[in-house]
Amino acid sequence: MGKKAIVTSALPYANGEIHLGHIASTYLPADVTNRYLKLTGMESYYVCASDDFGTPILIQSEQEGKTPAEYVAHWNKRALDDFSSFNIGFDYFYRTSSEENISFVQDVFKKLNDAGHIYEREIIQFYCDNDKKFLPDRYVKGSCPHCNAEDQYSDLCENCGRVPDEIVDPKCAICGKPPTRKKTNHYFFKLKNFGDSLSRWLDENQHLQKDVKKYVQNWIRSGLVDWDITRDISWGVPIPLDAANGKVLYGWFDNHLAYISATLKFLNDKGIDGKKFWNTADIYHFIGKDIVYHHYLFLPAMRLGIGSEYKLPDFIPTRGHLTLQAKKISKSRNWYIGLKEFLQYYPADYLRYHLVSINPYSQDDLNFDWDDFATRINSELIGNLGNFVNRALEFTKKEFDGKVPEYESFDEKDAEAEQKIRSLAADVGDLMKQNHLDRALKKIMEFSSHFNQYFQHKEPWKNGPGTANCVYLSVNAVRSISIAILPFMPESANKIWMQLGLDKKISAKWNDMSVLGMSANHALGYTSPLFSKVKSKDIENHKKRLGTIRTR
Repeated sequence: MGKKAIVTSALPYANGEIHLGHIASTYLPADVTNRYLKLTGMESYYVCASDDFGTPILIQSEQEGKTPAEYVAHWNKRALDDFSSFNIGFDYFYRTSSEENISFVQDVFKKLNDAGHIYEREIIQFYCDNDKKFLPDRYVKGSCPHCNAEDQYSDLCENCGRVPDEIVDPKCAICGKPPTRKKTNHYFFKLKNFGDSLSRWLDENQHLQKDVKKYVQNWIRSGLVDWDITRDISWGVPIPLDAANGKVLYGWFDNHLAYISATLKFLNDKGIDGKKFWNTADIYHFIGKDIVYHHYLFLPAMRLGIGSEYKLPDFIPTRGHLTLQAKKISKSRNWYIGLKEFLQYYPADYLRYHLVSINPYSQDDLNFDWDDFATRINSELIGNLGNFVNRALEFTKKEFDGKVPEYESFDEKDAEAEQKIRSLAADVGDLMKQNHLDRALKKIMEFSSHFNQYFQHKEPWKNGPGTANCVYLSVNAVRSISIAILPFMPESANKIWMQLGLDKKISAKWNDMSVLGMSANHALGYTSPLFSKVKSKDIENHKKRLGTIRTR
C-alpha cells in the first residue's frame, strides 16, 4: 500500500433504480475499502459516475417524452440520492455524458487512431425491419456460441462471461422478431494485437485474483478478436472523424474512461495535479464478475495503446452476483428489492453488515435470504456486538456514575483482554489489505464475542476483586469496536463514539483502536441500545412482496 489511492467501481447505468444486486459486489466493497484506506491515513478518493449512453436510454427517453440528457440527469440524481442514503461515501460522483468525459474519450480515440490501433471496415449488422433500427449490444438476444446458454445479450454472456463473436438464433430484444442484416461501416480496435502485452501485465500484477487471471489468460491464448467500437445510434460520444458522421462510440469504449476523466475533473478542481496523482496512486477498480472481460482486456489494452499515459489498475476486486431467495434477480419480474425500499424498513447498517458478512472475496455468487438476514442481525449484530456495547456502557453508568474507573494490576484474563485490544488493528488490517472484507468483519465480531465472554467470566455485578479492571478494559474494547466497524457500519460506529462521550464523529485513525484510549475518570455520554430486533412477522411480509408490483 502506498500513500495515495483512487477507488472506483463499475458505473451504475442511468436507466433505473439501484437495487440490492447492484451494491453487493461493487459499491459496498469499494466504499468499505475507501473508508478503511482513509482511516489508515492514506489520501484516498472514491470516484464514480453514472453511465449515460446507449440504446436503452435512447429508447426509454423517447417513450417518456424526454431528451436523453433530461432522462439521464434524473437517474444520475436518483442514483446519488440512493447511494447517499446507504452511506456510500463517494468523494465525487459525475456522469459519462459530461463535456469533460466526452472530450477525454475523443482524445483517447484520436491517440489510438494515430497510433494505428483503429481501422474501419464494412460489416453486416442486425437490423429490425419492424422497429426500423439497427440493433446494437443489448437489443439482440440469443444463445451464446461459447457455452450455449440461452437468452443472452449479443455483447456479453452472463453465464460464461465472454463476449460472443456471433450470437446464435438472434431475436430483437424490443419486439422479439428475428432481425435482418444490413451493411454499415464500423470502426474496430485492434485488441488481438495486445495479447502479449496483456499477458505480461497479468503475470506481473500480483494483486489480481489468481482464478480470474487464469481464465483471462486462457481467453488470450485462445485468440483475441478485434473489438467493434462503433454504434449506429444518435446518443453517445460522437466519433471525432469527418467520415464517421452520425456514428457514436460503443458504451464500453467510453464508460470506463470516466474513471480517469472524473478523477481528473475532481482533483484538478481541488488544485491537485490529477494526472500525476493517478499515476502515483494505488488504483482500485471494483467490479462484478460479469464485466471481467472488459476490465481485464479492453480497459488495459486501451491504456496500453496510448502509451501507458495513465496507469493500469493495481487491484480489480471481483465478486459474484447476488441472488434473491436463491433466484436470479429480475426487475422485469419484480424479483428484486430496491435499495430505497429496503431503507424504508431497516437502517443502512443492517444491510451493510449483512451483505459484507455473506460476501467472500471470490466470484462465487451470494444469496440474500430474508430469514438469514433476520437471524444474522438478531443473533450476531444485536446478540453479540450490540449486547456487549450496551452492557459495558450501561454497567459503567449504573455502578461507576458513568465514569471510567481506575484500573489495578491485571490478572491473566485481564492481560489476555488487553492483548486482544493491542492486536486488533493489525489482525483486522491484514485482512482488509487482502480485500477479505467478510473475514475482517468476522474478526471484529470474534473480538466482541471474546469481550462478552470476558465480561461474563469476570462477573463485575458481584463487585468483587478485578471489577474495575473488567469495566476499564471493556469500555476500551467498546472504543476499539467503534473504530474497527467505521468502514463497515459508519452510523453505528459514530453512535458508539458519542455514547463513549467523545466527539460527534470519530476522529481517530486505524491504529488507534489498539490503544487503551479511554482514560480513568472519563465521563461517558448518553447511552441507549444501538439496534432494534428484526421481527419475524415483518420478514414474512417482505417475502410476500417479492414478485408483486411495487410502487417505486
